[in-house]
Amino acid sequence: MSGRLALSLIACAAALALPLAFGSFAQYFVLNVLLLALLSASFNLLFGMTGLLSFGHAAFYAGGAYAAALLLRSGWTMIPAIALGTVFAAALAAVVGAFCVRHTRVYFYMLTLAFGMLVHAVLWKWTDVTGGDDGLIGIPRADLAPGLHLDLVPMRRYYVFAAAVVLLSLAVLHRLAASPLGLALRAIRENAERAEFSGIAVRRTIFVAFVVAGAFAGVAGALLAPLEQTVAPTAAHWTKSAEPVMSTLIGGPLFFAGPIAGAAVYLGLKELIVRYTEYWLLIFGLVLLGLVLSFRGGLLGALVALAGRRRPVAAAPLAARKEA
Repeated sequence: MSGRLALSLIACAAALALPLAFGSFAQYFVLNVLLLALLSASFNLLFGMTGLLSFGHAAFYAGGAYAAALLLRSGWTMIPAIALGTVFAAALAAVVGAFCVRHTRVYFYMLTLAFGMLVHAVLWKWTDVTGGDDGLIGIPRADLAPGLHLDLVPMRRYYVFAAAVVLLSLAVLHRLAASPLGLALRAIRENAERAEFSGIAVRRTIFVAFVVAGAFAGVAGALLAPLEQTVAPTAAHWTKSAEPVMSTLIGGPLFFAGPIAGAAVYLGLKELIVRYTEYWLLIFGLVLLGLVLSFRGGLLGALVALAGRRRPVAAAPLAARKEA
């Protein structure tokens, strides 16, 4: 077993087990971090790997949340509701992606923002289905699956289930990042024209990445609905789409673990600052701005650069001894 795999398994075990030793708030907070980490990792499939900035990623997050919420309120069990919420988010991403991937750069950015706000408007206005500005309330934490009567109402049980789904989803995303699809996306990021000449179907590859990213955003949204037991149109607002952007920039878009680390820092700072000042939004914004400007490659990029500077210093005495 490689050291990196062992470290990943230890981190996953800690994420599952440590919050159980504390109260419900710790489990709720860590689960929010994990959901934002999954949303940010799915966003980074487009941003860090493909070089495309999406300002409407929360639309798929909200799509998964509303689809799962409606199914759970209709009496469906947890796993089928989350699975169909994911499928709905992927289908929504396919529709939006069919228009967006025809363009690049600023046109892509603006189209994703426009479609994201269109989804927000639909959720806000379609009162009969979505509940309008009040959203959907009373979303139950149903049994796990048909014939499997595992009560997920206690926070501890739902935390273990949702955290396991998030960690499994992150593992799949990591595998995709190392697959031929991931290599093709990196080639497109570096030079789309050269990738096209080398035989990569650029538009089709970006479309696949867009749908996959939307599907995993839908998983995060579908898990959010039973956690909060309510979902509102703000889940699709552009301000929600900004959260994975900030998390990715803080952690480092060129590292798979960057959005995950960024999500922990983002929500950790927010929780800390809120406790000490009523002007938390101003302070929080200034702190985030300072982080993004100070660490241009993200926190992980800064750590890698620091390790690279120290390595030659440590190797110098050994080289001197060899010359002697």
